[in-house]
Amino acid sequence: MKYVTEAYRVQILLAYFLNKINQLCTPNQLTEIATGEGIVNYFDYTAAVSTMLENGTLEITEIEGTEYYRLTEKGKAGVEVFKKQVEKSLRDKVYAAGLRLFARLKSDMDICFDIEPMGSGFSVGCKYKDGDMTLMDINLYAPDEDQANFIRSKIKMNPTDFYCRVIDYIIENEEYVPSVAESDDGAGDDSAVEEQYTLW
Repeated sequence: MKYVTEAYRVQILLAYFLNKINQLCTPNQLTEIATGEGIVNYFDYTAAVSTMLENGTLEITEIEGTEYYRLTEKGKAGVEVFKKQVEKSLRDKVYAAGLRLFARLKSDMDICFDIEPMGSGFSVGCKYKDGDMTLMDINLYAPDEDQANFIRSKIKMNPTDFYCRVIDYIIENEEYVPSVAESDDGAGDDSAVEEQYTLW
């Protein structure tokens, strides 16, 4: 994995991301985005953030008791001038990492689970919401707690895709109609069977 090691390049990369994403990041979120996938070395990252806070390109703002990093006007102006000093592949990589993190955080807020013992197994309750609207509220059976937790983890990986697959299955589901061969194992008068299916 290629690291961005030069301090000034790390500053440019962080400034580029904060300007591009146009969303406030907590210190923990920015740390995970920059270092979680090996884009930036952790020590280079902390040094870059400290320098940006000192030189006024980055500031900390508090909203409802939570601290966020925010790019200043000085930082926004600088990143437009110097962003090409960091290769586009790394700029795209850190931006993609940020999008994935915020998408995951949104999914965590939109879906909730409730695992409870039920008979000889466990019930996995899954409620998926979009704002105040409940899109899906289902319960799935699992024979033991490990499998219940596995079901929850798999749904949580991509709840939107899970919901869409359920809807697709419902739309495409059709009534089961046995074939002629399946009816009475093919026994009986063939002409009577043919007449019966013609009437249907």
